[in-house]
Amino acid sequence: MKGKIGIEHNLTPVKDYLSGKGYNVECINFDEQSTKLQSYDAIVVTGQNSNFLGVHDTKTGAVVINADGLTPEEVAKELESNNQTR
Repeated sequence: MKGKIGIEHNLTPVKDYLSGKGYNVECINFDEQSTKLQSYDAIVVTGQNSNFLGVHDTKTGAVVINADGLTPEEVAKELESNNQTR
């Protein structure tokens, strides 16, 4: 089963690609309450939210993928790789 993925608004090509692969993808706002962020299995960011990356384990427990410089296909491979190791 594909997990629920939170993704930054400006990563539309990645969002579209993952949706096409069967992932449940939602755009996220980092100003949301942490309870909302906890509902994601993975979060895909552009790398501009480095403060968020430092606290993802305690705030969400989700896998965080920095999509900076990655193609949508590479992001999907990262998600699949992390899913296999969990």
